Amino acid sequence: MNNIQVIKIGGNVVDNPLLLEQFIRDFSGLDGPKVLVHGGGVMASQMQKQLGQQPVMIDGRRVTDTDTLKVVTMVYAGWCSKSIVALLQKHGCNAVGLSGADADLIRATRRPPVRKAGQADGETVTIDYGYVGDVDPHMINAGFLYHLTDAGITPVICAITHDGNGSLLNTNADTIASSVAVSLASYIKEGIRAESLSSGKPAELPEVSLIYCFEKDGVLYDKDDDSSVIPGITPEYYSRLKREGRVAAGMIPKLDNAFNALENGVKEVVIKHAGNLGNGIGTVLSL
Repeated sequence: MNNIQVIKIGGNVVDNPLLLEQFIRDFSGLDGPKVLVHGGGVMASQMQKQLGQQPVMIDGRRVTDTDTLKVVTMVYAGWCSKSIVALLQKHGCNAVGLSGADADLIRATRRPPVRKAGQADGETVTIDYGYVGDVDPHMINAGFLYHLTDAGITPVICAITHDGNGSLLNTNADTIASSVAVSLASYIKEGIRAESLSSGKPAELPEVSLIYCFEKDGVLYDKDDDSSVIPGITPEYYSRLKREGRVAAGMIPKLDNAFNALENGVKEVVIKHAGNLGNGIGTVLSL
């Protein structure tokens, strides 16, 4: 079996028909097994406003009350998921759209209220994110994903998870992509290798790579210069970039997720523009 690629696209791609069509065409042309994780935050915010709701974001995370949960579930697990699957079928890539509740794919834990310093006066405030879920890679049904890809079917995973007690949860798509990649790498190492050894026919096992696609060509050395793409980043270089203030605040959670994935069995992580999926332009993260 070829190496498995876990690829994540954001709402800026999903919400742009031309960019999405190009991405899906390039994605469908990739050789080997692959998993697609998608966001849809732009469309969810638009839908909330159309329904008279005001999106509330704190540190890039959507506060998710009951009404918001209904909207993001409709958008992510409904329109976005099925539109992407339909485009994949158009381009000859057999796919199935999944939420975390389907096949007990991704269980998450509802995030408890957190206390943090207020931005204005520095006083401590309590923030309740509502129905927001945090994922543990050990609670992902990686065997199901692996066997889908082994059968030639591409899983398309949205950012809706579940808690095992009947409640859906809204989870960050970057985190889902990282957790899925880690879970698959662990399953291959522990489960598939054990099967291979017990059969007496050791086989070459696939490795897992993680690709984050967003609106820039990669991680920028100068956030105001789109041509200053850093070709490669190690943990040591990452620490230096942060000390120098070179890494944009919004990029830090993505890079933290990326290095966490590398430390837990993922072969490599690439951050690149969605339009560059089929070429070598981007930033490669490695240990």
